[in-house]
Amino acid sequence: MLVLDSGGVSFLAKRNQDAVAAIRALVRDGAWPPLVPSVVLVESVSGRQRDDAAVNRLLKTCDVSEELPVPLARRAGELRHRARHGSAVDAIVVASAEPGGVILSGDVEDLGALASYANGVRIERV
Repeated sequence: MLVLDSGGVSFLAKRNQDAVAAIRALVRDGAWPPLVPSVVLVESVSGRQRDDAAVNRLLKTCDVSEELPVPLARRAGELRHRARHGSAVDAIVVASAEPGGVILSGDVEDLGALASYANGVRIERV
């Protein structure tokens, strides 16, 4: 499973040559559509329609998870406590990728610290 954090959303929403190539590769490899936990939108949108247009266009092609089940929230809290690093949003992203998922992100340090306590989660830098 592929999960996007705000860095992954921002990168792929640009629709430049690198982003288009990355999306094509993900589709080819069967990793599309990615999961985007709805809490990631807090860091990805501004509320200004013109500024958010590219992100909104990308999100239409993703699986946006609108719910945060209690077990997932508890797991995110556990990861955050153990890692002593990263935000609540980061912890939810990592917990959402368990087990064995890949997170596309620009924040390798925080997510990597959390993923070191997760079940088989890998971080890929955008």
